[in-house]
Amino acid sequence: MKLGDFSRLFAEGEAVGVLPIIIKGDVDGSVQAVADALEQLGTPEVQVDIVHRAAGAINESDVLLAETSGAIVMGFGVRPDAKARQLAERNGVEIKLYDVIYNAVNDVHATLEGMLSPEQKETLLGAAEIRAIFRIKGKGVRTIAGCYVTEGVIDRKAKVRVIRDGIVVYDGGVGSLKR
Repeated sequence: MKLGDFSRLFAEGEAVGVLPIIIKGDVDGSVQAVADALEQLGTPEVQVDIVHRAAGAINESDVLLAETSGAIVMGFGVRPDAKARQLAERNGVEIKLYDVIYNAVNDVHATLEGMLSPEQKETLLGAAEIRAIFRIKGKGVRTIAGCYVTEGVIDRKAKVRVIRDGIVVYDGGVGSLKR
C-alpha cells in the first residue's frame, strides 16, 4: 500500500480502518517522538498502526516486513541501503524519507483526511564509495573525498548525500568534480 492508495481507498468509502507504518530513524529519541506523534493522529474511523520502530538504516528485513504487513516504511535522517532500495522497487513497497518530523506528521495527517498532495520523487543518478579522505589547509580547511563510482554516474550539478552506516552525515552539493 502507498500513501496515495490509502487516500484513494478512503475517499471512495471503502473500509480501510488501519494505516500500518514502519518507522526507522537515526536515533531512538526521534523514532519515539515520531511514533507518539503519529499515534495521536488516529480518528475513530482510521487508526495509525506502528508495526515496527527502531533506530538504524532501512534494511532488507524492514522492506520484507512492510511487504507482508502492507505497511509504509518511513525513514528519519536515514536512507535505505542499495539492496533494500532495489527490493522495495521490485516488490512495490513505498519508502518515504524525511528530515523533519513535522513533514512526516503532515503527510500522514493529509493521507488520513484524503487530501495528500502530489508525491515528490527522488531519482538516484549514481552511487560512489569513499576510499580516502584528504584535508587541505589554506583558506580554512577543505575536505576532499577520493571516491570510486560503484553504479550510475556522478553529475557535478546534482545534490549528494554522504551516508555512514545508513545515517546521513552530509546533504548538499558537490564543490568540484575531477577525474
